[in-house]
Amino acid sequence: MEDLELPKAAIFDLDGTLLDSVDLHALAWQEAMVKFGHDVTFEQVRSQIGKGGDKLIPVFLSEQQQNEHGRDLEEWRGNWFKSTYLPLVRPFSAVPKLLQRVRETGLRIAVASSAKKDELKKYLNIAAISGLVDVATSSEDVDESKPAPDIFEVVLKKLDIEGAEAVAIGDTPYDAIAARKAGIPTIGVLCGGFTEHSLREAGCVEVYPGPSTLYARFDDTALAK
Repeated sequence: MEDLELPKAAIFDLDGTLLDSVDLHALAWQEAMVKFGHDVTFEQVRSQIGKGGDKLIPVFLSEQQQNEHGRDLEEWRGNWFKSTYLPLVRPFSAVPKLLQRVRETGLRIAVASSAKKDELKKYLNIAAISGLVDVATSSEDVDESKPAPDIFEVVLKKLDIEGAEAVAIGDTPYDAIAARKAGIPTIGVLCGGFTEHSLREAGCVEVYPGPSTLYARFDDTALAK
C-alpha cells in the first residue's frame, strides 16, 4: 500500500484552539444578551461559542428582535469584550512551538477564525505567532461564519490548494462541520470545552487534549502522515 502524501497546509482555529478565550467570549455574549433583555444563561451561550455572531444571535433572538436590536447587541458585545476581556486572553501552552514544528515539516500555516479583523491581529500577537502564519481570515472576509464552510473555502483559495491537501485544527463541532463541508479533515482539541464524542460525531479524525499534546505527539498526527 502506498503512503499518502503529507498535507500541504495546517489551518488553525484561534479561540479555544490556540487561545484560552472561550469562557471570556461566552461571558461577553451572555452579558450582552442580558443587557438587551434576554434571559440567557452562561451555559447556553457557551455551547454556541465557535459560531460567529450571524449564527449565534439567531439561536436566542427572534427575527423581529434581531431586526430591532441585533446589530446593536453585537456591537455592544464586541466593544465590551475588547475593553473588559481581551486583556485577559492567554495562549495555551506550546502554541508557538507547535506552529514552528508545523513549518519545519514543510506545511504552510493558515488561521481560519470567526473573529473580527481588528481582534484577529491582536490574537496573533497574544499567541506570539504573527510571524508564523502565512494566511489569515476573519469574519469580514466571508458572508457566513462557521458552521458554514465559507472561512475554510477562502483559506483554500488563498493557499491555492484543495481541501484534501489540508488539515484543520479546531476545538468545536462547528469547526469540524465547516471544514468537512470544504473537504478538509479535522483534528479536534478538547481545550475549548467540547467533548471528544461531540468532536468525533462532527467529523474529527483525531482528538487530542490541546496544542501541547499535539506538539508532543506530532509525528503520530494527521499533520505528519
